Amino acid sequence: MITKLTDIGFKKVGRWILENNTPKVELFAEAESTNILYCFVVDGEPKYIGKTTQKLKKRMYGYSKPGPTQSTNIRNNESLKSALMLGSVVDLFALPDHGLLHFGTFHINLAAGLEDSIVSSLKPEWNAVGK
Repeated sequence: MITKLTDIGFKKVGRWILENNTPKVELFAEAESTNILYCFVVDGEPKYIGKTTQKLKKRMYGYSKPGPTQSTNIRNNESLKSALMLGSVVDLFALPDHGLLHFGTFHINLAAGLEDSIVSSLKPEWNAVGK
């Protein structure tokens, strides 16, 4: 199913590891990118789709060290930790928006425009839509 994402431009930009029993992302591309759509891919299967207007590295930090009221971050931190403890490979794929898509003079945020459709189509297990 990852080919549905790579076919539209998603690329592997990092991977998750366990460091002192805490999920930590190692980014090798797009760390400073904003307006980005991202996907946690476990053993080749998309498990979570998200978007952020923050820098990707800052958004991923929230999953590594979630605050006490950040329910999505807490839930995904637990899912990442469980997958990694089972020995799964957890990659981070991303589709950056480099500001190239416009309607007239207005910029179209690619991440915002695609997220709902991708989640609806792929139904990633860790997205809590409709639950």
